[in-house]
Amino acid sequence: MTDISSQLPRLSRAAHAAHCKRCLSGLPASQTDVDASRLALGFYCIGSLDLLGLLESQVPSGEREDWRAWLWKQQARGKYGSGFRPSPLMTAQRLSHEESMEYTDYDTPHIIMTYTALLSLGILRDDFSKLDRPGLLKFLRSCQRADGSFSTVPGSNESDLRTLYCAFAISNMLNDWSGVDIPSAISFVATCRTHEGGYGQSTHCEAQGGTTYIAVASLSLASTWTGQAEYLTNTERDTTIRWLVQNHDKSGGFCGRTGKNADACYCFWCGAALKILGAGDLVDADALASFLARCQFKYGGIAKAPGESSDPYHTYLSLAALSMYPPRPEVAGAQAPSWRFEPLDPLLNAREDTALWVRIHVPEKAV
Repeated sequence: MTDISSQLPRLSRAAHAAHCKRCLSGLPASQTDVDASRLALGFYCIGSLDLLGLLESQVPSGEREDWRAWLWKQQARGKYGSGFRPSPLMTAQRLSHEESMEYTDYDTPHIIMTYTALLSLGILRDDFSKLDRPGLLKFLRSCQRADGSFSTVPGSNESDLRTLYCAFAISNMLNDWSGVDIPSAISFVATCRTHEGGYGQSTHCEAQGGTTYIAVASLSLASTWTGQAEYLTNTERDTTIRWLVQNHDKSGGFCGRTGKNADACYCFWCGAALKILGAGDLVDADALASFLARCQFKYGGIAKAPGESSDPYHTYLSLAALSMYPPRPEVAGAQAPSWRFEPLDPLLNAREDTALWVRIHVPEKAV
């Protein structure tokens, strides 16, 4: 592990917030490739401001209301149910500014973007009065495939553990799992497990830190509904913990795959998986903070590795990792206030108070 021989530098909270605000107002050239997933990009930016505790102080209420309105315009209804599109699409049927438009077979909602939309609206403290809950459950059923996995959009052949996690997270937010065949989905998760103890994106794929988090979080979310305490045996759990800890690199960061370099995003993916498994005490929080401090970009934002350019994705996940694993005050020294965060819910990947808001306001209200 890296040698912490001196105190940490300041975490540049204001600069990181400015980076996210710039990306919300207009994508820099380095980020234009993600324009088609604008809703996810919005989540990383809004989520970073939330984790930094700067959303209300730096973003006027009118602007936050504009973001809420824009998010609801991405909700669409159709024969497969209701969900959220990745971004406004340039088709003749998109000329209207009405919310919850009818989609076509070429413009269906996206399950990952639906998950990020619900979290973003929770961060913005929306009351979810516009949410089509029955349509959302129908959408989840439309995305589940015969092998238990979930496609990104109804009828697509593209599926992996990420989409399954989003279906589970959405069901948890709704407090209604009727849109999911849980046993079939759990069986699919088991097929993605590798000999190392990690999980790949799909059956027979290489283990990755991100999809290992996805699998661990999905199993934990399911257990909150089914009441089944453990979907992993003690041996399986210990093997997964060992593989995750082995990826805790000497640089202080985490590697996403065996033998690869550390990457800032895996500080969350691997760290959150360990937290869910009850092994968070095995993470060297001081070394992790030192690695992420070196990943800070001089103009704001956090990069995947030292010397790289920043982006909202790595910025958000780095801040989420620090929310779970802040450095000790004596290591942060005079800069300790800049490294303080509110606690994070690792299952939904949001601040605990945001996750609580979502779980209170997303479910159907009893009448």
